[in-house]
Amino acid sequence: MKYVIGVDLGTSAVKTVLVNPQGEVVHEHSEAYPLSRPEPGWSEQNPEDWVDKTLVSLRRLMEKSSADPQEVEGLSFSGQMHGLVLVDAEGKVLRPAILWNDTRTTAQCRKIENTLESKLLSIAKNRALEGFTLPKILWVQENEPDILSQASLFLLPKDYVRYRLSGEYAMDYSDAAGTLLLDVSGKTWSQDIAAAFDLPLSLCPPLVESFDQTGTLLPDIAEASGLLPSTKVFAGGADNACGAIGAGILQEGQTMCSIGTSGVVLSFESRKELEVDGKLHFFNHSEKDAYYVMGVTLAAGHSLTWFKETFAKEKSFDELLEGIGSIPAGSSGLLFTPYISGERTPHPDADIRGSFIGMDSGHTLSHFARAVLEGITFSLRESIDIVRESGKEIHEVVAIGGGARNETWLQMQADIFNATIIKLESEQGPAMGAAMLAAYGCGWFPSLTDCAKAFIRPAKTYAPNAERAELYSGLFSLYQEVYSQTRELNRKLVPYRN
Repeated sequence: MKYVIGVDLGTSAVKTVLVNPQGEVVHEHSEAYPLSRPEPGWSEQNPEDWVDKTLVSLRRLMEKSSADPQEVEGLSFSGQMHGLVLVDAEGKVLRPAILWNDTRTTAQCRKIENTLESKLLSIAKNRALEGFTLPKILWVQENEPDILSQASLFLLPKDYVRYRLSGEYAMDYSDAAGTLLLDVSGKTWSQDIAAAFDLPLSLCPPLVESFDQTGTLLPDIAEASGLLPSTKVFAGGADNACGAIGAGILQEGQTMCSIGTSGVVLSFESRKELEVDGKLHFFNHSEKDAYYVMGVTLAAGHSLTWFKETFAKEKSFDELLEGIGSIPAGSSGLLFTPYISGERTPHPDADIRGSFIGMDSGHTLSHFARAVLEGITFSLRESIDIVRESGKEIHEVVAIGGGARNETWLQMQADIFNATIIKLESEQGPAMGAAMLAAYGCGWFPSLTDCAKAFIRPAKTYAPNAERAELYSGLFSLYQEVYSQTRELNRKLVPYRN
């Protein structure tokens, strides 16, 4: 038997999966690491924690699976996007990584927009948002100039881990597209953008395709992980690009909805000059010369986790959601907006905060739990509608992540999106996408599409209920009003937050 490994470097944990040529996950293992919030709105991690826990996860994966290391042909990566890792000429990390969900960079975003104006969308294809990498680099430039002066390269999270495992620097196009420094259509680092902020292009690592080999394992790394030095290492991709591969989103007309800490609606795009006016993200896909449009809800699964930990800490998620099926669609007039960490699509607003609207004494914990799920799904519906407005028809959506684990929530997505929801037989998300990149890189299949046909199998579909879809359409219109009605109130509350 031969195998490949997918490594998914998430925000809270690293997950490794061992996959055979039939696309079966033989074994998987996860290792958690801490998140630091030293100031309000800040979100940082120690890159060495990623490396240490990746090695632990790989070693335990090999031990528990009893796989022969000689049979593991290669591994590849999926990684949390946008996070800034600065390294010096010796590859030493200069400061904690600033993560995708860090919101300290509002001033830098306005600086980028005012400096570049229309060039930003024409080159980088995306608006300047706090989560992206360039604003983080500018924050370090302004607040920690000594650190930036020592920096030889900037890397994204998975790229630093891959460097530590293989000794080679690289960044793939799908992750580079989320930095605001890439010419997305031209697939090169933008001299115009870098020069506008006095940044040398030498700060940017070499660009590669997601399925390109970037070395083999270093001898000490191979020993620590239970693998061989001959194990091939492939570049990998951004978590959303890998999630799309793992869901089979590799052709025009295919769309997925991924609900994890954040929530993503992603649709395959072959046109490199699609005009979405910054309403959606437009990134390079891990499939060669392809793209995807994407909308993001910052606090999707995080909203549910927050709700459980705050109001039902003693319950498991299954126990919390057990009663939502008996609550009518619309939660008896209770609406939730999932803006607890600010919002991204369609409202790039770091100041907005969440709300429950319509509470009364008849609402129970189950009403609130259902309202949270409906609010998350309404937020994702906003992205679905923008994709539809770009000229795409969406009749089917592949569901992955936490939102694919509860049948009531899957049916809710079908009703709110007014589209058939497809649940996969084995849903491993970005980790599977990373494994597929390794399988393709190792030559197992002539294309990623052929790999997807072998690896990905639908398990169940959920068709929209016409009556509930109409009810939700009316509620969705009310949901959309909440942002404009509460935006100014939230701005006035900013000085009172601590």
